[in-house]
Amino acid sequence: MIEHTLDFFYPLFKRFFDRTTYRYAACGGVNTVFDIFLFFISYNFILDKQNLDLSFIVISPHIAAFLMAFLVSFPTGFFLMRFIVFTASPLRGRVQFFRYLLTVSVSLLLNYFFLKLFVEHFHLYPTISKLITTVFVIAFSYLSQRHFSFKSTKAST
Repeated sequence: MIEHTLDFFYPLFKRFFDRTTYRYAACGGVNTVFDIFLFFISYNFILDKQNLDLSFIVISPHIAAFLMAFLVSFPTGFFLMRFIVFTASPLRGRVQFFRYLLTVSVSLLLNYFFLKLFVEHFHLYPTISKLITTVFVIAFSYLSQRHFSFKSTKAST
């Protein structure tokens, strides 16, 4: 169903993207918007902009909201990438998952670093900081997923 919907709109973007890049942009875009929405809800309503005190560690609200959103968007992102975007990859599912976990771990570190930088040092609003951070992370994520996590021996279109 998702593939058919994406393929219906692909002719509009065919001049600009190959099919894999288009699907990555569409699926990744939806998952990213979902992640930012979860971040916003977590930060503003679940955490109410307050620190999360776990009794053994206190986590700032923007970092806690980021982690909460990640717990949901990580599995949805993997399934979209594996079954919709990078379908030509000959790698076994567990290898893809492990590699995806590695690249997402680096993305997590980039998210953490940039959120800390933008919120705590540049004093930007957390949701704006998350949006800016997302731009950097998307570039890294696309390249690492296409050429590492879901590497294909043949060119996919």
